[in-house]
Amino acid sequence: MAPTLFDDEVKPGDLIEIFRNSFQHWAIYIGGNEVVHLIPPNADNYSSPFANLAVCLDSTVAEVRRQKIWDVVKSDSYEVNNLMDDEYEPRDRRTIVREACRMVGEHLPYNVVNHNCEHFVTELRYGKSESRQVKTAAAVAGVAAVGVGVAAFAMLGAALFSSLKDEKRRRHYDDD
Repeated sequence: MAPTLFDDEVKPGDLIEIFRNSFQHWAIYIGGNEVVHLIPPNADNYSSPFANLAVCLDSTVAEVRRQKIWDVVKSDSYEVNNLMDDEYEPRDRRTIVREACRMVGEHLPYNVVNHNCEHFVTELRYGKSESRQVKTAAAVAGVAAVGVGVAAFAMLGAALFSSLKDEKRRRHYDDD
């Protein structure tokens, strides 16, 4: 048997989460140390993680590729992460692998928010296209927006209070 990169037993149909510097890339294990994944053109040709992220953000089309796991993972860390098994029943492993392999070579619409590599693999495994990475980013952005709003409101309140205080001082001096 060929050597594998996994400490735990990995099975066909399992989701592989690959930790890039600024984001996670997702693939689906199909056996034989191979994965199928959705990747924008040239996204894997950049040495800089930020250039790689920029390509992903700027792409509108991505290719479904079948590659050896270590060609996709490279020097990044990774793990088996069947993240929604507690919410959804995974589809039959043979069906997942068959559909993933059937899509190899296809060019699909790509959008980092609505149809990224995580959406692609969760659709294959669960029949539901979701991205927890996008949901988490949206939640963080929402909290940040609320924080900015609260800060702006506090600054406005402080400015208003200061203005009222100045007006009260002016009236006091005008009365003298």
